Amino acid sequence: MHAFGSVFAEVAVDPNVGTIRVRRALGVYGAGRIINPRLAVSRCTGGMVGGIGMALMERTVLDPRDGRPVNAHMADYLVPVNLDIPHVEAHFLKEEDPHVNPLGVKGLGEIALIGMAPAITNAVFHATGKRVRHLPIRVEDML
Repeated sequence: MHAFGSVFAEVAVDPNVGTIRVRRALGVYGAGRIINPRLAVSRCTGGMVGGIGMALMERTVLDPRDGRPVNAHMADYLVPVNLDIPHVEAHFLKEEDPHVNPLGVKGLGEIALIGMAPAITNAVFHATGKRVRHLPIRVEDML
């Protein structure tokens, strides 16, 4: 009765500097009957972009003295921009589930976001042999 998905990512890691770039990403989702395919693709590609930011850029730094965020404004908080986003595709499986509701639709909510960061960390592991268990993956983790 819930949506499901699988996300695949290909990364390039510069061995000299340790920078990570996502080359391409693919998400395949089973979300029941898709009523508006254009909106669903847009929702999933947007979630995948957010997952790229989660895996490689977004980080809140807390001040140890008072626990307040040091980078509490957008000038110091990194988010992905057009140059950071590779070829991203979202596809949907043909699925008819009459038991969910009369229309057979399921929610797309956060299903696209939550799979992207693990896909990137696994791709980094396969490229470098280094398993990173925290986000974001930083250059220091690759050295």
